[in-house]
Amino acid sequence: MKRLRTVTSVIFVLFMFPYLSLLAEEGMWMINSAKPTVRGYSRSVVSIDFMGTGCFVSDDGLIITNHHVAFADISSLSEKNNNLLENGFWADKRSDEIPVPGRKVQLLKETIDVTAEVDSLLASGRVKPGMMMMRSLGTILEERYREKTGLKASLCSVWSGIKYYISLYEEYSDVRLVAAPPSCIGAFGGDVDNWAWPQHKGDFALYRVYTAPDGSPADYSCDNIPLKSPAKFKISTRGYKEGDAVTVIGYPGSTSRYIPSAKVNYLTEGELPLVSRVRGRQMSIISDWMAKDPDIRLRYADRYFNLSNFQELAVGQMQCNRRYQVMEERLKEEKVFQEWIDADPQRQAKWGSLLNDIDTKIKAVWDSQLDIMLYRECIARGTRLQTIASRIMTLDGEVSQEDLEGLCRVCQLCYETEDLRVEKDIFRSNLEFFLDNLSPERMGAYQKEIKGRFGNNYDEMCSYLWDGSWMTDPERIKVLLDSPAEVEAHLEEYVSDPLVKFFKDIRLAEYSSAYLRLQGKPTIHDLCQEYIRAIYQYRADTGIRQYPDANSTMRVSFARVKGYSREDGLDGRYYTTLAGLLAKHNPQDHDFCLTPDWKEVAQTAAPGMKINFLTDSDITGGNSGSPVLNKRGELIGLVFDSVKESLSCNYMYVPDYNRSVNVDIRYVVWILRNYGKMDTVLAEMGL
Repeated sequence: MKRLRTVTSVIFVLFMFPYLSLLAEEGMWMINSAKPTVRGYSRSVVSIDFMGTGCFVSDDGLIITNHHVAFADISSLSEKNNNLLENGFWADKRSDEIPVPGRKVQLLKETIDVTAEVDSLLASGRVKPGMMMMRSLGTILEERYREKTGLKASLCSVWSGIKYYISLYEEYSDVRLVAAPPSCIGAFGGDVDNWAWPQHKGDFALYRVYTAPDGSPADYSCDNIPLKSPAKFKISTRGYKEGDAVTVIGYPGSTSRYIPSAKVNYLTEGELPLVSRVRGRQMSIISDWMAKDPDIRLRYADRYFNLSNFQELAVGQMQCNRRYQVMEERLKEEKVFQEWIDADPQRQAKWGSLLNDIDTKIKAVWDSQLDIMLYRECIARGTRLQTIASRIMTLDGEVSQEDLEGLCRVCQLCYETEDLRVEKDIFRSNLEFFLDNLSPERMGAYQKEIKGRFGNNYDEMCSYLWDGSWMTDPERIKVLLDSPAEVEAHLEEYVSDPLVKFFKDIRLAEYSSAYLRLQGKPTIHDLCQEYIRAIYQYRADTGIRQYPDANSTMRVSFARVKGYSREDGLDGRYYTTLAGLLAKHNPQDHDFCLTPDWKEVAQTAAPGMKINFLTDSDITGGNSGSPVLNKRGELIGLVFDSVKESLSCNYMYVPDYNRSVNVDIRYVVWILRNYGKMDTVLAEMGL
């Protein structure tokens, strides 16, 4: 198997060819380092609130992205009697397009190297090194460039402060949903097929961006007009074959390819197993309820989708890190790196003990750091009522109108979106996991009291806490929302609520202070930042090419259409077809059930029509919806997933197994024409 060092020695041919690299390669390269032709492609690519990528496919602001990127919007626009997730949405007339509240789209205009300006600010003393340095730098430089250009400005650092860049964006806030296939198309295979191959997803959706009549960004208005796209991608109907070169442009969120082996070990053996177990338990509970109740399916669809995505990712990263021996590979690199340090007295004085210091401190705080993760997963993120309890905890003595209004807002949001039956089951699961895994010395007095009273009978413990709480009593909630003064009149009762007492007894400040005390100064974060700077210098000195970790800035990667076999004897074909989709149909399984109308239409197509295909492009979260371009710069597909065998990509690129899954644009067009009846929109797209 080829390893990381072998790949990083390949000549970076981006600068040798006007369109694409002729070799697939590791690297999410910053767009400002690319050739002019590739940089020109960026005028057609947008970020969708830095959670996904899209691209223009018409002159009138029409954007294509993934169904799962638009999933939260489709879910929020759905109603009981008009479930867009289940039924789909098609607006062939612009008057039928639906405004999406809060959704924004960012179009990159320019990326500027501001390293010299940062150095000047640090040298002047106006900004001082430390925890608040990036925030201070961002406040000054983003405001400076915003005033200078009138554009949204975003500062980022790469290689832990070796370089700093300002990205300038035109930001649009009138975004409307144009098309979204039903989940039986856009999310076919559901959680089972997530991070898998083969897949058969029509994972796409269409938005349109609107502007004020003068073409400037504007909030929603019925007087707004479609954006005049600065550029667009032509849709290719030529197809592709294995070995074809492709380019992918998008906004990958984050990678950690320059962290030390000790950090890889902690994540693989500590944090990732914990996260995957907690979220897996929560998924199982929600899945069972969704199968029983269509209303719960609609209300929890977005939450379940996010849980599933991250839980599968955590499991995949953990397994792939072990399978590809990522820590062992990093240790081999660090051995050579340490030899380079020891070969020079100045480097030895500066970095001689760096690796040992990091390893020692990570071992010292291992349990304490897991306690913090346990709190985040089981309580802060995993139990929605904790948000309400935290509001109550801040009330002391006189209660202001602002306090009451804030409490009511939080309560209303929670009870409008959650089902208390589901939440009780999730709380029961989290309660057990939290108390069984928390370090004994971190357990609070009230937690010890109920643990001593109920032992491991978590059913009774949950009933005592949950059923005895005003927060789970619909009548008390209604009184609170109708008369906020109820809280002030009965504040002592609200504060002494068993659930509030349980949440209040979680001593997060003590968790954090223990973590900081055990690691001392410099912190693990400081040492890891210094490690990245040292690695940068080592690679620069030894001629190993390098690219910065992903950080939600626009990146370009070069790849080939390429199949793979995840295990010996399994089919390694690089595409899937409609025949495979129809073969997966199972009317007893919601994730694999084709609705009668869609099945009827699908059966009219050629069985060999390609649906999804593989490339070996280097991508990560945030690349969802990224355009896949052929050598002519034409759109042949959209990135929507990676195979599970490539999920170590956050830490190391493994060329033999790194594969992204893409939806064929011809399949998208076929659905728009034959199922969505979007003839007007297709004509607008040049089809």
